[in-house]
Amino acid sequence: MVKFLRLRQTKTILEVSNLRISRNGVKILDGVNWRVERGQHWTILGANGSGKTSLLSALAGYLMPTAGEIFLLGKNYGKSDWRELRKQIGIVSSAVRQMMNDDEPAIETVASGKFAMIDYWGRLSHVNKIHAQKILRQIECAHLAEREWRVLSQGERQRILIGRALMANPKLLILDEPCAGLDPAAREHFLQFLQRLGKNKNAPTLIFVTHHIEEIIPIFSHVLILKDGKVLAAAKKTNVLNSKNLSNTFNSQAKLRQVNKNRFALKIETAHRAIL
Repeated sequence: MVKFLRLRQTKTILEVSNLRISRNGVKILDGVNWRVERGQHWTILGANGSGKTSLLSALAGYLMPTAGEIFLLGKNYGKSDWRELRKQIGIVSSAVRQMMNDDEPAIETVASGKFAMIDYWGRLSHVNKIHAQKILRQIECAHLAEREWRVLSQGERQRILIGRALMANPKLLILDEPCAGLDPAAREHFLQFLQRLGKNKNAPTLIFVTHHIEEIIPIFSHVLILKDGKVLAAAKKTNVLNSKNLSNTFNSQAKLRQVNKNRFALKIETAHRAIL
C-alpha cells in the first residue's frame, strides 16, 4: 500500500477534491473534482461565468476555498506552505501582461520570473543571464533578448511571458486565454509554438484556458468542461469533445466539426425570427 501511494503521488501533478467556493451566499464552484496526471496536458473550456477564473485563482492560492481540498505534487494547500507551492505554478494571463514595464528588455522580463518580480530593478548575475538566454532559445525568442517590451508584438509578448514563467522551473504552467488579442495568423503561429513546447520532454504540465474549440491543438490530451461552477465533463479529449457536451456548455445548438485529424471547429446554430 505504501508503494502504491508513493507511485500515485509521483504520477499526480494536481488533484482537486470536492472543491467548493461560495461568496456572499453565492456558489461559484460547487463540488469540483479533477485530477491531472504526469504526461497529460489539459484544456479548460467553459462559457463566461462558468467558474474558470475562480478555479485558476484557487489553484494559484489567491482564492480560499469554502470547502474541499487541492493537492499539488502530493502537498495539500492549507496544510503546506502555499507560498512555496505557488512557486511550482507558472501563470500567463492578461493581468500579468498589463503590468509589464514598457522599457524593460525581454531578457530582463524573462529573468524576473525567477524572483516573481514585475519590473526587475536588480542587476542580472552572470548565472541568471545565462539561464535567461537559455530560456529565450527554448521559447524561440533568442533574437528578442534586447528588444523592449513596448515594441514586441502581442504574440512575442505571450512567448516572453511563458519564458518568464519557465524561469522558475514550474511543474505546472497555466495559460489563461493566451490567444486573446492575437490576429488569426499570430494566433496560429503561437499555437504551433505551444505544440512544440508541449512536446519537449522537459516541458511542465500545461493547462490551457479558452472559449474557442479551434485553439485545442493536438498536444492537449484532456479537456475539463465547466458549467455553472460544476464539472460537466473531464476526460480524454476524444471522449469529451462532442456536439452534445458543447451544446450544453454554451446553452446553444452546437455542432462540432473535425477540420482534420488534429483540429476542430464549432458551429453555433441560432434561430432568427423575422420582424414584420
